[in-house]
Amino acid sequence: MTIPPKVSKRGAIPPFFVMEVMRAAAEREAAGGEVLHMEVGQPSTGAPRAVLDKAAALMQGSDPLGYTGALGIPPLRAAIARWYQDRYGVAVPESRVVVTTGSSGAFQLGFLAAFDPGDRVAMASPSYPAYRHTLTAAGVIPVELPTGPEHRFQPTVALLEQLDEPVQGLIVASPANPTGTMLSREELTALSDWCQANGVRMVSDEIYHGLTYGTDAVTAAEINPQALVVNSFSKYFSMTGWRLGWMIVPDDLIRSVECLAQNLFISAPTISQIAAVEAFTSTDELEGHIARYARNRALLLEELPKAGFSNFAPADGAFYIYADVSAMTDDSEALAKQILEETGIACTPGIDFDPARGRRFLRFSFAGSEETIAEAARRLIAWSQR
Repeated sequence: MTIPPKVSKRGAIPPFFVMEVMRAAAEREAAGGEVLHMEVGQPSTGAPRAVLDKAAALMQGSDPLGYTGALGIPPLRAAIARWYQDRYGVAVPESRVVVTTGSSGAFQLGFLAAFDPGDRVAMASPSYPAYRHTLTAAGVIPVELPTGPEHRFQPTVALLEQLDEPVQGLIVASPANPTGTMLSREELTALSDWCQANGVRMVSDEIYHGLTYGTDAVTAAEINPQALVVNSFSKYFSMTGWRLGWMIVPDDLIRSVECLAQNLFISAPTISQIAAVEAFTSTDELEGHIARYARNRALLLEELPKAGFSNFAPADGAFYIYADVSAMTDDSEALAKQILEETGIACTPGIDFDPARGRRFLRFSFAGSEETIAEAARRLIAWSQR
């Protein structure tokens, strides 16, 4: 008799449904069908020219591109610290900057350093699904705060005070995925004050900073010295596949994060780190991308209601429209599949972001080209009138 080996329960987490949609879209493309991609949250533009030039030179040079220190190369850590001074007017010591393997690596390191198994971490619902799944895999309990239009889909002190049990952490995201909503300085400060008064670690997801339309985002690094602040080169800097992010880490977690990074990742990708220093010299090019996102956003806000999608979360930032489709269906997963099959448009069902209520929502990404977004709007209007 053969006894099967144990399988850990850590992997028994839900899939990331947007990846399932991407797979269905890829299968359609492989079969010769056309797909307009509005499902994935990544820029359709590539890395800045200066980054590409630096990487090309590195590839042709004699540097073996070995491991770096676990916290990142000093020139990149210094450039990130300068970014906070130049963009936000906040002095961040280089010693508190940690370069990571994407924001995904940052969340893993941050969660493991800040929380123990059995701890409870609050977050808005809807929110980025990997928060819940990464915490769950680490034995930490995600605590979802049901939010809606009355909260602008963001956590509030009132919601936190209604919890039956204490929490050890709070995740905030501004701009947020999937809604694009933002916290004002006053709202972020109120949440920070509550966290500091209750011994709660704030984790601020700021990967969509720079992608805002009318109001600049506020960094928690300015407000809460004990916050973990996460950012990435994937969104504003248009370097998704380079797998590079960073954290601003409070002093009491630096050594823990360093030891975890040494053992789990050794270091972030070396070529990405060296080339990314040039990203901070490319703001004119990057701001051109933001202008395109703004045009795409304006077009969808005008055209989607003509296709029956008229109830949106406020799209303050990021590059998403989170649409309430409850007038059409109570199964957004089936609706997304139908839209892909009948129009060739890939979009994401809300169950990724809100397991309880997400069947009433779809997320549309407008990170693609203007031609793609305009054609998608035209097809959705035609589909709704069929």
